[in-house]
Amino acid sequence: MPLKKIEMKSINSRIALMFFLLLFSSTITRAQEIIRDSVVAPVKKIQTNERQKIDGIIATVGDFIILDSDIDKSYLELSSQGNSVKDITRCQMLGKLLEDKLYAHQAIQDSVKVTDAEVKGMMDERLSYMVGQIGSMEKVIKYYKKNSEEEFRSYFFDILKENKLSSEMQKKIVEGVEITPEEVRNFFKSIPKDELPLFGAEMEVAQIVITPKVSDAEKQKVIDRLNGFKKEVEEGSSFATKAVLYSKDPGSATNGGYYKMNRKTPFVKEFKDVAFSLQQGEISDPFETEFGFHIIYVEKIKGQEIELRHILLTPSVSEEAQTAAKEKITLIRNKIIDKKITFAEAARTESDQKETRANGGSLINPKTQDTRFELTKMDPSLYSQVSSLKDDAISQPILDTDENGKKSYKLITVTNRINEHIADYATDYIKIKELALKEKQIKAIGKWFDETIKNTYVKVLVEYRDCDFTNNWLKK
Repeated sequence: MPLKKIEMKSINSRIALMFFLLLFSSTITRAQEIIRDSVVAPVKKIQTNERQKIDGIIATVGDFIILDSDIDKSYLELSSQGNSVKDITRCQMLGKLLEDKLYAHQAIQDSVKVTDAEVKGMMDERLSYMVGQIGSMEKVIKYYKKNSEEEFRSYFFDILKENKLSSEMQKKIVEGVEITPEEVRNFFKSIPKDELPLFGAEMEVAQIVITPKVSDAEKQKVIDRLNGFKKEVEEGSSFATKAVLYSKDPGSATNGGYYKMNRKTPFVKEFKDVAFSLQQGEISDPFETEFGFHIIYVEKIKGQEIELRHILLTPSVSEEAQTAAKEKITLIRNKIIDKKITFAEAARTESDQKETRANGGSLINPKTQDTRFELTKMDPSLYSQVSSLKDDAISQPILDTDENGKKSYKLITVTNRINEHIADYATDYIKIKELALKEKQIKAIGKWFDETIKNTYVKVLVEYRDCDFTNNWLKK
């Protein structure tokens, strides 16, 4: 059963509405005036006593404008994604657009960096998806009522850049918000008993993974190919183009292998060690991680942050190696069933997956960093593998192919089942902590709006001045 939605008395209606509208921040399409990397263009000023719209402008926030048609475009965009808009008023939609403009405006004031390379990568990825959904670039251009691909790309670039500025500003506001155990306890105590959330059924899962061994000859083929790419780039070829054409990393290939990272960015250790050992403009030798073999090209170094591109190749696995891996994991399963070894012991001594090996094979939920998986929110592929397993049962060997095309065999077992229940402080501390932190973050955002609006030029034209906005856009 889905998690029961609750409205806690400590979250007032002003903050709750703002949080509801924040859900749309990354998807609403609108026209805007936005500036490339570092130049802030002036907006057309609106006199304070003016009562007529100028060129469709209904509001100004700092260096950004909002057109009346932007509200209509926002409704259209939400509807096209299957969202209901019947309960969203034009005043609420304008309030959301005003929030986005303020985020983006303040991001520029605070020198939040969003590079054209990042935006172009986002645009390439989104366009690829849109073309796949609609059928062709021509249909995409027609859908957005643009005259050419160049006009559409310019329009879409500006939209994505503002979205990125907005999201980076939101992250900046809440990144320093932390919560103490005492605050979590007080938060839980403040919830009336009849309003405690209902948590759905959950389970804890463990697995053992055996990866087919790659021959030295196959590894050398990949190394030689990467060395060939390196030589060609050093002679003038485009690293980004080669990444698009050949890299097996689904997270960056369409973006020319681009990543921006610092030492705290969650990457595998071997990758970070090589990346931070390179000088600007340098290309690494091929090196190995659990994902395959890489080469890295460092484009820029800015203090403790680097912008890089990389190419990932994965060696081929022979049929003989796959067969050997399946035979090995079958023997492990038989030992566990015969009670010669426990599942956890087998995972610690035999599994090839280092992330779960030390924990006896226990999987970590990537969304919560907890070992529990709520059934209604579980990844469909994992759910299909565990849904039919009874207590203490062990799956047959499962051939698994990850997003990089890497094959492995695994055994899965359910180690614990938690039935649907009313929230309990001791049992559900991590979930309660998440709720408490979210409330504190929402309050921090509300405070930021109150303070930032006071110090920013904001103008809303007369026909929308009767709106009951969540934030004090009218500066009453």
